Amino acid sequence: MAERLTAREAIAALADGFTELPAPAGGTDGDGPLGWTGYADSRARATARTGEQESVVHGTATVGGHPCVLLSFEFGFLGGSLGQRTGDRLEAAYEEAVTRRLPLVSLIATGGSRMQEGMIALTQLQRVAGASARLRAAGPAQLAVLRDPTTGGGWATLGAGADVILAVPGAQIGFAGSRVRPVDADPAAYTAEGQLAAGAVDAVVAPGELPAVVGRWLGLLAHRDTPPSPAPVPAALAATDPPETGWDAVLRARAADRPRAGAYLDAYFDARLPLSGDRCGGTDPGLLCGFGVREGRAVAYVAQCGTATRPAGYRTAARVIRLADRLGVPVLTLVDTPGAANDAEAERAGAGAAIADAFAAVASARVPVTTLVIGEGGSGGALALAAPDHTHVTPDSYFSVIAPELAAAILKRSPDRVRETAGQLRLRPQDLVELGVTRSVVAGPRADGQGT
Repeated sequence: MAERLTAREAIAALADGFTELPAPAGGTDGDGPLGWTGYADSRARATARTGEQESVVHGTATVGGHPCVLLSFEFGFLGGSLGQRTGDRLEAAYEEAVTRRLPLVSLIATGGSRMQEGMIALTQLQRVAGASARLRAAGPAQLAVLRDPTTGGGWATLGAGADVILAVPGAQIGFAGSRVRPVDADPAAYTAEGQLAAGAVDAVVAPGELPAVVGRWLGLLAHRDTPPSPAPVPAALAATDPPETGWDAVLRARAADRPRAGAYLDAYFDARLPLSGDRCGGTDPGLLCGFGVREGRAVAYVAQCGTATRPAGYRTAARVIRLADRLGVPVLTLVDTPGAANDAEAERAGAGAAIADAFAAVASARVPVTTLVIGEGGSGGALALAAPDHTHVTPDSYFSVIAPELAAAILKRSPDRVRETAGQLRLRPQDLVELGVTRSVVAGPRADGQGT
């Protein structure tokens, strides 16, 4: 079990400075809207025990030098549960973020809705969802830190609804709290680590690292009103001339020692933070996504790693591209896949819809998207992440409507005609430029080490 800090201890451990905002006027008095006998006494005992008047503390803060609106749950106050007064404070925090055009950081530790207020408590989730939607429409980002525990409506609104979701190790996380889960439920599914594996959490971060990580995220997620310039095209990492034949291009792109996405991202960014998961129960280890810093400016990235991209990968890519678009951050995509995963599991996971969503995210982006094909460009599975008007290729890559082996099979050609078919497909980097499909063949380092 993760260490349980009080609301103010969690704030002090994260923020450089914090100014609490006054509690909104009004709210439930006495035994509450249901007249629940003893509810007023329970609240009074919770206040005596914690020093708080409600289960949430909210205000403005700086984290890593970056301003934000910060709210923190007090689990010691009736299990951090959400009641009407909690909803008042949560809504006030969101509205403060809208007014000040600041990101919202939520330090969550809650057991869910407050039973003593019945449906009035449950409807606070609608208030939170509405406030979150208004903040999202205004532009600023929402970042959640999931403490122990984060369950019920607090997880299903403030937590899972955030743009970036971090969790502390060992935290209990799930819609179902520990007392209402099926008796045979796998306990690992309700942990920070389990939610990370299921694509519901972006990263598990040790408490001591949270100030630096959250501060870096706030810097990367700052909303920008001015249209950004495109992300610069990365330089090719391999020293090679364009291939002579189509089959040569295919062999180069499939070479085991060819530079891969990780090497390109390391060379391109000064620092980067990953985003992981499609929020639908899946992850794709063959796709790297996140935000990075290049020469002082933020750039979002989506990078294929040479494997067949799975539906979860396309959904994650679409999520990142849409977030970057909302925040005014340019996007870099690195294309390298033999194609979309086409096994039965991928079909059951909605491969077609996921690919369509990626196409739509790129097509509708208002920020510039820059694409570099660094290896295999296999059919629609690669094209889904390519910018229609700003795609470039390296000398050790190819882009094709279909793999030459499959093209030969469809055309009922013998295997010895695969090389011929590769040439006819005009898939070489220089062919793609001549066809107008890509803008340029990007130069790499010269063999003599004197630059590009």
